[in-house]
Amino acid sequence: MPQLPQRIWSDDDWDRIQRGYVARDMDEKWNVFTEDEVVFVHRSWTGIGVFAATFAPVDGGGRRIASAVVERDSERYRNTDDAYDCVMLELLISAIVLGEPASDLRAKLVELTRADLRSAEAPAGLIQHSALGLRSDS
Repeated sequence: MPQLPQRIWSDDDWDRIQRGYVARDMDEKWNVFTEDEVVFVHRSWTGIGVFAATFAPVDGGGRRIASAVVERDSERYRNTDDAYDCVMLELLISAIVLGEPASDLRAKLVELTRADLRSAEAPAGLIQHSALGLRSDS
């Protein structure tokens, strides 16, 4: 991924991220798991891997994403916008795994989606649910 989230996750966040997240319902769209320093984000229904993000320690504590890859096979993942993927990756970790409100990221996701759809008419809640699934409530 040419664009990476700039957030530094705390050591407590990293502990929680390492425990991952497993979808508990058909309406939850994402499973997240960690192997060593790599966080994998897969679609819950298909098991298709969409993101793999390598985390690295930061001087002074915490971790950041040092590198990441995203699926680009259009039959597996339709998005091709780097800015969207950057926001989506951070939002999945923040909102789905950590359960944070992530209001700024949600707003950015809606903005990027509406720009791609060339329509300001799509309701924000619909966009978020479509991308994030059931655990999309802030």
